[in-house]
Amino acid sequence: MRAVWRASRAAVRRRRLQTFVTGLVVLCSTTTVLLALGLLDTASSPFDKAYAAQRGAHTVATFDTGKATAGQLEETARRPGVEAAAGPFGQAVVDVPDGWLWMPGGSLTVVGRPGPGGPVDRIEVLEGRWATAPGEIVVSWPSGGTPGPELLGTPLPLPGGGSLTVVGFASSMSGSAGAWVAPGQMTALRPSAAQMLYRFTDPSSEARLGSSLATATAGLPEGALTDAHTYLALKRAFSAMADAYLPFMTLFGVLGLLVSALIVGNVVSGAVVSGYRHIGVLKALGFTPRQVVAVYLVMTAVPAVAGSVLGTLLGNALAEPVLKVAFSGVETGRASVGEVGAWVSVVCLLGMPALVLLTALVPAARAHRLPAARAISAGGAPRTGRGLRVQRALASARLPRSVGLGLGRPFARPGRTLLTVAAVLLGVTTVTLATGLTSTMLSYEEAGRGTDGQRIRVEADGPRNGPPLPALSDAAIEERLRSLPGAAQVRARGLAHVGLVGHTRGVFADFLRGDDVFAADRIAEGRAPRAAGEIAAGPSFLAQRGLEVGDRVTLALNGRQLPATVVGALVEGNAQAVEASWASFERLDPDPRAVEYEVRLAPGADPRAYAAAAEAVDPALRASVPDGRNAGTTTVVAFASVFTVLIGVVASLGVLNTVLLSVRERRRELGMLKSIGMTPRQVVAMTVASVAVPGLAGGLLGLPLGVLAHRLVVDNVEVITFPEAMKDVWSAPHVAGLLLAGVAIAVAGALVPARSAARMTIAAALHTE
Repeated sequence: MRAVWRASRAAVRRRRLQTFVTGLVVLCSTTTVLLALGLLDTASSPFDKAYAAQRGAHTVATFDTGKATAGQLEETARRPGVEAAAGPFGQAVVDVPDGWLWMPGGSLTVVGRPGPGGPVDRIEVLEGRWATAPGEIVVSWPSGGTPGPELLGTPLPLPGGGSLTVVGFASSMSGSAGAWVAPGQMTALRPSAAQMLYRFTDPSSEARLGSSLATATAGLPEGALTDAHTYLALKRAFSAMADAYLPFMTLFGVLGLLVSALIVGNVVSGAVVSGYRHIGVLKALGFTPRQVVAVYLVMTAVPAVAGSVLGTLLGNALAEPVLKVAFSGVETGRASVGEVGAWVSVVCLLGMPALVLLTALVPAARAHRLPAARAISAGGAPRTGRGLRVQRALASARLPRSVGLGLGRPFARPGRTLLTVAAVLLGVTTVTLATGLTSTMLSYEEAGRGTDGQRIRVEADGPRNGPPLPALSDAAIEERLRSLPGAAQVRARGLAHVGLVGHTRGVFADFLRGDDVFAADRIAEGRAPRAAGEIAAGPSFLAQRGLEVGDRVTLALNGRQLPATVVGALVEGNAQAVEASWASFERLDPDPRAVEYEVRLAPGADPRAYAAAAEAVDPALRASVPDGRNAGTTTVVAFASVFTVLIGVVASLGVLNTVLLSVRERRRELGMLKSIGMTPRQVVAMTVASVAVPGLAGGLLGLPLGVLAHRLVVDNVEVITFPEAMKDVWSAPHVAGLLLAGVAIAVAGALVPARSAARMTIAAALHTE
């Protein structure tokens, strides 16, 4: 193997360009694959581990105590398919005032439990202690921070008199309640519902969980079960953002792997074909066929290993910021996103070089079969007879002779031409996918913003942030903001934490009034809410609650209830938020008040001057100029752009390698052509023309594949429902430009070897004759 290693090292030094191409391709592919596998790993494992540690409930069920007794509910725990159960626990809804614990006013689902432990839903106490006596309450704290001890002792006034004192903060992976009290305190709250927590033997799907719950509750009076939610909905909420990034990252990973396999196969094949004489010399010196194959495999393995190591390091460095964006806003228990699992790095470190070697083995096997004498003669003999008829026809056509010769060259090497077409095809597919994603994401970012005028955000939500409420009334503030110079439109937003009857966790509701309340491009399906009792929500909210446009829910706030119909699906939205008209707010709150105003300025108005004038209206108002950037859009566009450039460059390098190999094979032919008068410019034109047809063919094939890949990605982003207008981004100039991208990639790869061929002297080309 010492001789093999020496020959391989010499080949690596001699073929620096091929070595660089292989290393760069493997680096890009490894980075992309690691990020895609890292997202898959972190999208499930942290949640599963945290859920198992807390013995989270597979299903949280709510029952009407007027229809089912405690004894009947206890009996459900002993039904077939129930692995463990806890309850029944009394459940009630308590209204909280605006600003309590820095929360907007609304409803809080309270459950009476004797302790945080038990066979199901072992609640983690984060601060303080568990409520053990009347007058005490433990509040659920979302992920993303730990409450400070200074919040302990905060009183929660009760509508009927008295109060509850916060003695602890806790977290439940099951999302079973917003707060907990001792069973003795629950009696005073007069609960009308009871909660049961179940773990089933087969929790693999929603259908299995639904069947298990139906078996457990069989025999209960009709209508006793009022609500149930499963842990799968919570899991989807945890990984929703990661799932949004996963389709396009996986697609780029697959494209990277295909480019890697294609270019490596092309490089090794070219090295074998151009090295026939070298193979013959090695065999004449005593190298066995297996040693010759080993030389080419080691020659490929060196840049492959270097590229996989650097790609793994780069992928791990990018993983933290990418995952931070992908899991932003996650509020499911205490599950946290850690580092990418070590197995992902191991798979990339070992798998990518193995893939490269397997790809290289096919062309390297040709070197195994060649006898020494034939290899040496093949390396010195010109090749004739392949595609001559097409070449002669093109040469006699009304085209410049150099262009005709170049256009006919691909037919002389059909196998190599197919490799060039495939490289360009993947490059054009990537460019098409990236430009489509960029156009869609930019259209999504502009949704609801209009085309003219800067936006100003004016906050007036005093108590939760410390400052007092504005002295002016809500209507007076809106009137003053409209009257300020530069104001074109004003929209007011009220905020409340409302309960969903039958659900343990409430949601945030945005109540809107004013100009351009619901922009048309923010509605993906249905229509905007207009009247009282109409809401719109994003895809995450609807999916996690099994709702569709036309379904009904009941909102609860301040002891009032409002039946509401889902009349519209938003393009995107928080999984814990809905939007409604101001009329709904007036039905739920006796004194509705806006917490924020959005002002759209007239074209040319000074946003800074307007912000200063708005703050002068009332000392409690705070005005700001939002930058309008979206982290998700920035991430997608940046990621797509980077990998489009990388894969486009690598595809061009693949073309470069093919053309360079062709130039080396045609040294004698080029020398003869120059000797009869072909100029350097004509040599460049002939070489570039030889890749124009494969480039155009790659563009024609890659364009529909890129359009299909774009549609596949945007149709599978669960947290966003793109309307057809955002997905239909292909115009005639756009398509024409993408078709020319294939020619551009091919020409860019051919220019360097074309100039090299143009500078070659006649003597240098013919010195071996």
